Amino acid sequence: MASSSAARAINHKVASGTGMPRSRKVLLLVDFINPLDFAGADDLADAAVEAARATARLKKQFHTDGACVIYVNDNFGQWRSDVPTLLRRCRGAGGAAAELARLLPPAKADLMILKPRHSGFYATPLDLLLEQLSAKEVVVTGLATDYCVKCTAMDAYVRGYRVVVPADCTAAESEPRKRAALEWMEQALKARITP
Repeated sequence: MASSSAARAINHKVASGTGMPRSRKVLLLVDFINPLDFAGADDLADAAVEAARATARLKKQFHTDGACVIYVNDNFGQWRSDVPTLLRRCRGAGGAAAELARLLPPAKADLMILKPRHSGFYATPLDLLLEQLSAKEVVVTGLATDYCVKCTAMDAYVRGYRVVVPADCTAAESEPRKRAALEWMEQALKARITP
């Protein structure tokens, strides 16, 4: 087994002509930076914070291994929005929204993509970015399991990526909805859903 410094050296080889580091495995954080101001957000809030805690541990491991982390976040209809503005909005909202921003602040090395719809791939440069990183496997985490996580995982699968959706790193408005979405991804997308 390679040491983590050897793994970092392998993963940080620059992909030819792109200036981007290579990262065969990429962690996607879907909609974790979230003001939680929509119908159903109260039902999602506690589970979202728990998922963020688990994802923070996973993110730390990705950084240790030298693998890439990409925030794929909704712009919440604010076409003039950007990630720093969204973070300020969430921190100012207090409660679970502020806790999500506290638990999962983007690091300097992390990449950011704003998405207009449910899937992280729809009308975004995510596929091109993953190609430049030489990614083969995507680990999809975030909110909500049965909407944006599921759509992003499905679009990753149809593009040929191996898909992992750690069960403890996603949240939905109810446990049955989360379970049903995870089971569907495991069966239809051959996704690994173990925590």
